[in-house]
Amino acid sequence: MTTEPRLIWEVEAELGEGPVWVQRDAALWFTDIKRQRIYRFHPATGAQESWHAPEQVGFVLPTASGGFIAGLQSGLYSFDPEQRSFDLLTEVEPERPTNRLNDGVVDPSGRLWFGTMDNGEREKTGAFYCYHHGQLYRTNLSGISITNGPCVSPDGSMLYWVDTLGGTISACEIGASGELGPAELIVTIDPKDGYPDGPTIDSEGCIWISLYAGWEARRYSPSGELLARVSFPVANITKIAFGGPDLRTAYATTARQLLTQDQLDAQPLAGGLFEFEVDVPGVACPLIAD
Repeated sequence: MTTEPRLIWEVEAELGEGPVWVQRDAALWFTDIKRQRIYRFHPATGAQESWHAPEQVGFVLPTASGGFIAGLQSGLYSFDPEQRSFDLLTEVEPERPTNRLNDGVVDPSGRLWFGTMDNGEREKTGAFYCYHHGQLYRTNLSGISITNGPCVSPDGSMLYWVDTLGGTISACEIGASGELGPAELIVTIDPKDGYPDGPTIDSEGCIWISLYAGWEARRYSPSGELLARVSFPVANITKIAFGGPDLRTAYATTARQLLTQDQLDAQPLAGGLFEFEVDVPGVACPLIAD
């Protein structure tokens, strides 16, 4: 169902993350958290652009009004690519200055879901939040060292989230007003196989998981059955996003973080942006409700 991943941008990201296909400009956006960079790639022309963020930046996601919301270390910011400006919308966890925002997603109702985590990747101080119509809500999902995701089912009824150090993927029902039901464990990944990183949903409701230190991405059914694996020439795969005119091109961010020089010599493409083709398309990214 897939072809071998191929490098399309040798960006050498320290911690590439947050890929998202933005339909209005037919481009892939992603970040390098540690180098405080935002990137845009136009497949049709090969154009490559970048912006510097004032803090570590986990994600940029499109809004209905035409802009973006960026998840920076200290909170949510309105990001204007043309002005190269970042304006604070709301602080997140100002009482935890050693935490940062990590990954995020928009659901079909226009809610922004995202997680926080310990920047040192040790303390269980991370939690998941929801931002809707200018209001920030803390969910019942907390006490996590490294949050990843979440991602949301195509119909908006289920939220899937990752505890990276715990090696788990769990699911919660999303209520009509955005409240989350109890968490149900659906996948546990052995650390010897790598650590589950960013999750992404395809149009059949299956979950694509990138494995950090695992050399591959995996596709799971909503019930947790392993359906497919895609091997990479680099160890640290961080997240998949589906793009292109038919949403059948899978883009993958990767990372150089924590690799020794010997490991980097053996993985010269580490930190690059990759692509491969899939039979089942992804889901178009909804816009954040203003």
